[in-house]
Amino acid sequence: MDPLLAVSEEVRTAVAERRPVVALESSLIVNGPAYPANAELSLDIEKAVRDRGAVPATIGIADGEFVVGMDADLIDRFASAKSIPKVSARDLGTVLAGGGLGATTVAGTVVPAVRAGIAVFSTAGIGGVHRRAQETFDVSADLQQFTRSRITVVCAGAKSILDLRLTAEYLETAGVPVLGYRTDTLPAFYVRESEVPVSRVDNLTVAARATRLHWEVNGDRSVLLTAPIDEQDALDGDEIERAIQAALVEADRAGVRGNAISPFLMRALTEVTAGRSAAATRAVLLSTARVAGEFAVALAATPGER
Repeated sequence: MDPLLAVSEEVRTAVAERRPVVALESSLIVNGPAYPANAELSLDIEKAVRDRGAVPATIGIADGEFVVGMDADLIDRFASAKSIPKVSARDLGTVLAGGGLGATTVAGTVVPAVRAGIAVFSTAGIGGVHRRAQETFDVSADLQQFTRSRITVVCAGAKSILDLRLTAEYLETAGVPVLGYRTDTLPAFYVRESEVPVSRVDNLTVAARATRLHWEVNGDRSVLLTAPIDEQDALDGDEIERAIQAALVEADRAGVRGNAISPFLMRALTEVTAGRSAAATRAVLLSTARVAGEFAVALAATPGER
């Protein structure tokens, strides 16, 4: 029994029986649309996982514990509360010790998910190497956490505002494989394609086998399984890139520096897309959850340690 884990009965039983489980982050609840739409979105994501044959496990921090498998009441509590901190890997000890609520990000969710024996995690897009990181050293904690955690991260690639090439280079150096489910290039969140190549897989059974073998021969590192947003929901990559480049010029004029650049770019994209990015974000959260559910089923059917 792990004293830091409060695991729901459904999740505990599924893990013990080696049935498919998909971990989900709670930061999307506090960063999503206004209440109650954020709670509804979280439950819709869980349903997308469940509809594909896997058990969803939304993870957060409450009362000094990791809650693995948040129930509807706790999701509603997160959704309606004010000023819940986002919790990345470095913040876990402090927030656990404080005894309050904490909404886990990608890196913050992976840690308790692995601790609970969950092998698949779903998110819309990972963090990565930020643009101008050569000057700012702004690199997401997600990437470092992937070098420590044996889990498959199902995502729609990395966010468009990031430096995708440097993100891919970092992952390659760290020995973290990036698989593209029915795609030859790294997706960019709500953009389907980029110029960064990935290892294509067209079958989730093959992806599951590749994942098991990676863990067998290369130890406790994550595997990224990237799946593009559905075509009808995607935004135009050229439009997004033009907006980012214009925003970078404006950031220089305004004297925006360091880790303030990425939030500046996100605001600029929201303005340019006239709210279409919010709809695309919802769509990609649901599409990655569906793929994660299907992959978890395939992984559970593939022989291996877990």
